[in-house]
Amino acid sequence: QVQLVESGGGQVQAGGSLRLSCTTSQRTFDSYAVGWFRQAPGKEREFVARISWSGFDTDYADSVKARFTISRDNAKNTAYLQMNRLTPEDTAVYYCRSGSYDYMPNYVRENYWGQGTQVTVSS
Repeated sequence: QVQLVESGGGQVQAGGSLRLSCTTSQRTFDSYAVGWFRQAPGKEREFVARISWSGFDTDYADSVKARFTISRDNAKNTAYLQMNRLTPEDTAVYYCRSGSYDYMPNYVRENYWGQGTQVTVSS
């Protein structure tokens, strides 16, 4: 796996958009799938989206399907999460991590996470 750093969070009104970034300086970025996760106050961390190492395969949680788009640019060692039509229920700290595409949703059980990036959506 590679260590990733999240950025791009902020405050936005309901219906707005944000794009999160997830990047690394490590050169093996394109060897791994990338997943986005989030944790809202008082709630457990949940899987949001994943993308295969090539970018060919993607998958989303039902709660964000058709509103969020995950993508990656291996030349820039960066993955993105484009979030549209945001709602207050999307308010959370968002995290990304690298690993196995097939196993990605199960990484919610991992204990170690980066600092994440805060997304706050006001009504």
